[in-house]
This record gives sequence, C-alpha cells and structure tokens, in this order.
Amino acid sequence: MNSMSKKIVALAALVAASGAYAQSSTVTLFGVMDASIAHLSSDTNDITGLSSGGLSSSRLGFRGVEDLGGGLKAGFWMEGGIATDNGGSGFKFDRRSTVSLMGGFGELRLGRDKTPSYLNIETFDPFGDVGVGGVNGANLVGSASSAAGTPEGSAPKRVSNSVNYLTPKLGGFYGQLQHGFGEKADSNRLASSTALRVGYENGPLNVAAAYGVTRGGKVDQGVNYKAANIGASYKFGDIQPMVLLATERGNDRRVDVYLIGAKMKLGAGELRAAYSQTNDKKAHDADTQRFAVGYGYNLSKRTQLYATISHIKNDRNAKRGFAVSSSSLANPTIASGDNATGYEFGVRHTF
Repeated sequence: MNSMSKKIVALAALVAASGAYAQSSTVTLFGVMDASIAHLSSDTNDITGLSSGGLSSSRLGFRGVEDLGGGLKAGFWMEGGIATDNGGSGFKFDRRSTVSLMGGFGELRLGRDKTPSYLNIETFDPFGDVGVGGVNGANLVGSASSAAGTPEGSAPKRVSNSVNYLTPKLGGFYGQLQHGFGEKADSNRLASSTALRVGYENGPLNVAAAYGVTRGGKVDQGVNYKAANIGASYKFGDIQPMVLLATERGNDRRVDVYLIGAKMKLGAGELRAAYSQTNDKKAHDADTQRFAVGYGYNLSKRTQLYATISHIKNDRNAKRGFAVSSSSLANPTIASGDNATGYEFGVRHTF
C-alpha cells in the first residue's frame, strides 16, 4: 500500500470514528414562545396589556445526552425564562441548570431544578399553574420577603444548589428525593430544603404525593416551612378529571388548597376547567374561591391558539390575584375583599 492509499484509509477511519461518536452524543435546542392579550380587573382597578406565558411559560433551553456505554449516560439541561412581551431585561438559566448521570439505577441530578412538591401543583392543575387560570399554588404561606430566611419562599417552584435522585420507573411507581443546600457561612441548615415525591402512573391513572421542608428564620431561631400535597388524575377516554389537595404550614400560619378540574379533547383542541378554594386556617374570613375555564385550538402539533377566563372571589380579609408570569403586565391592585376577573387570548408555539 503506497503512502497516498495509507492516508486515504486513515482519513476514512477518522471519519467513521467521528460519525460513531456523533451518534452517541446529542444536543437539542428547544423552547416555547407564548404571548397573549390579557385583561385583569378587580373591584379597585384594572389593567390591559400583552402578557408572556398565558398557557406555558416562555423559555429557551439546551439539553443533551451522551452515551457512556454499559448502560450509563451523562446529560445536561440548561433552561431560562423569556419575556415574549418585552424581550426581558436579561437572560439566565434560572428555570433549570443541571448535570446528570443516568442508568438502570435511575438518575442522579445536580443543580437548580423544580421542587418535588411543586411538581404535583402543576401536574394536577389543568392550567399548569400559569396564566389567569392557574391555581397560584406556590409559596402559599409567604414569598422570600415574608418568609424570611428562605431562599425563594415557603414552598417555591424551584431550588438551587440541589442534589436529586430520581428512581427508575418500576411497575408504574416513580419517586424523587431532593436536598437543596442553604450554603450560609454561619449555618448548614438555614435556607436549606429537603423534599420527597412518590407516585404511581399506569395507563389512564396517575397519582402522586409529595412532602417538603424549607428552613427559614434566623440562625438562632429557625422556622421550618412544611408543604404537603397529593394529586390524582384519570383518563376516561377523551376526558381527564383531576384533583389536588395541598397544604403549607410554618411561622404560625397554615394555608390549604383544594382543586377539582378536568381536561377534555374537543374538536381540534382541548377544553380546560378548574374550581379551587384557598383557605387560610389561621385567619378569619380570609379564604378565596377561583373558577377558570379555557380552550386551546391546535393549528398544528406545535402551535396553539387559546383563550381563558377566570374569576376570583376573595373573602373580606383576602386579596389573592392571578398566576400571571409576565415581567411587564403586573396584577391589578387587589384590596382585601376584592373580586377579580381575568381573561386572555393568546398563541403558543413550541420548538
């Protein structure tokens, strides 16, 4: 074999090896762009404008998986929120930023991720806890400012600095254990969190329960904020009813949520409806009732037109609003005892 033939053989081998490597590692760009014209009103005032994320939170992300051989895989996930209405003031991977090892044992995941307790809130709410129809089920006791010492509230949607173990699905059973480090120089417990979720999904049935504890307060006087919930759904042909029971306790407060709802295939789209009640068990006359109904029409597998209307009835000492996720369209001012109504018409495109 002459020198030129050897070079051709070597080049062919290199190309073949590169192709084999490329097949064992994949990277995907994905996202959601969602915008709606929304009108939110209360007994006090109202606001109309363009909102981002009325059906699904707008986002941009990258994810990838590498096959390491022997049934072991490595993966990463980087996802950040986008404000479709105004472009946002900055972009960061605040929705999820994780690296994983996966195999027959399940998945070990490190980084910023959703909390196991919040997964039930969005899974068993027909509106996914977004837009005017969402149940607004995170941080029921208090946000980061009112639940002092916590990194993002009494029961946030996501937690940073977390270690997660996700079980493989065994006979329909699944589970997740998460611990988020507080990383405070003077305390190993302050701003930390621990949560567990277990569920069963087989055929039309999905049921899951979760429990989580977030540490707030001060170094010398900590406060445990505890969140627990259980949800279930069952598909009867084209109809999928669902129910959710959730509670949060901490700092001498307790707030409960009860939700019943359904999704139903209708024509080329889906009808969604939910009724929920939020009860403040430590305050008098401070409960909230919410009813929402919406419809999404599929123009294609990736594009949907949607409309939602929601009504909120607050007791005399309650002033809860909507779960809008826009950075520029804020909730209208809602005084104690105000009723509120919101509606939105929008389009969602996934890629």
